Amino acid sequence: MEEHVTYKTEAEIMRALDIDTWRNLSRDKILQFAAMMPAMDKEVAIKVIEQFPEFRLFAMDALNVLEKEHKSTLGANRESQASVHHAYREVREILKGELQREDLTPEDRRIIIDKIMETANREFAKDSENKRFLDTLFGKAALAGGAAIALGMVVLGGRVLTDEAGIKRGS
Repeated sequence: MEEHVTYKTEAEIMRALDIDTWRNLSRDKILQFAAMMPAMDKEVAIKVIEQFPEFRLFAMDALNVLEKEHKSTLGANRESQASVHHAYREVREILKGELQREDLTPEDRRIIIDKIMETANREFAKDSENKRFLDTLFGKAALAGGAAIALGMVVLGGRVLTDEAGIKRGS
């Protein structure tokens, strides 16, 4: 069983991030830092965040990038779905035209009708698959948004804890 690591000092966190100063905290390292936060001593995490004022700006920037990617994915998905539905409609139109032929046997007609039903069933399955994809996509977007909110709460919570500690020290 893997042991839960707790980072008790800034130096331990910096070693884990492979940086020598907080000014070297790149976007990738910020994400790594955020992922490490549950294993950090809360007071140490707050001290680190306070030394990095751009943290809030990064979180907002990350949310903006996620929003753009999400919109782009939805747009591409919409185009792909429209193309699939159009293709199925064309196939059914062709099959309907074949049904108009007078030289078809009853067996030929049954086969064509079966093909029409098959395209409808495949289109329905594709639509269901797309809905599952969208559910997953929206779930990931909600998770990312929740993570950003959690990071914001850590920052704000850290300020509140620091302020409370200052008030208690001052009294």
